[in-house]
Amino acid sequence: MFEYIVRDATESDLNRIVEIYNTTIESRLVTADTEPVTVESRQKWFDEHSPEKRPLWVVEDSSKQIIAWVSFQSFYGRPAYNATVEVSIYLDPEQRGKGLGKNLLKYAMDHAPKFGIKTLLGFIFSHNIPSIKLFKHFGFEEWANLPQIAELDGVERSLTILGKRIAG
Repeated sequence: MFEYIVRDATESDLNRIVEIYNTTIESRLVTADTEPVTVESRQKWFDEHSPEKRPLWVVEDSSKQIIAWVSFQSFYGRPAYNATVEVSIYLDPEQRGKGLGKNLLKYAMDHAPKFGIKTLLGFIFSHNIPSIKLFKHFGFEEWANLPQIAELDGVERSLTILGKRIAG
């Protein structure tokens, strides 16, 4: 049985959070960033999270190594949308395809109501079939498709927004 701990991220975790994030850029499957990001460039994003309202969790294995992270990001930045968040899950390359993503999405869904969250959204490139399957496994439905709104290495890509109402 694979053991891990989910805990609130601290400032000292930001280097590892960025490191895991940067492992996804080259695939052109997960993020619209085309070059690695820096810790400094992610500081504002990090500061927008809080354990009380918009958590950013890190996942540690049994040897206390951070192997993944999960975040709730405010949607659209206006008060009427406070009960809606975008959920993001990023895994170390060695952890992908082992069921951790499934466990973490379930964790996010289970914990969202205590933050006053009623709706979870996933913003996923339409060609990222594994992530779309993951979210649909938990009953997320396609709520929007934004055709060809991103360009990665000269290839136009679409964005699928999957949503799930979890409370109310």
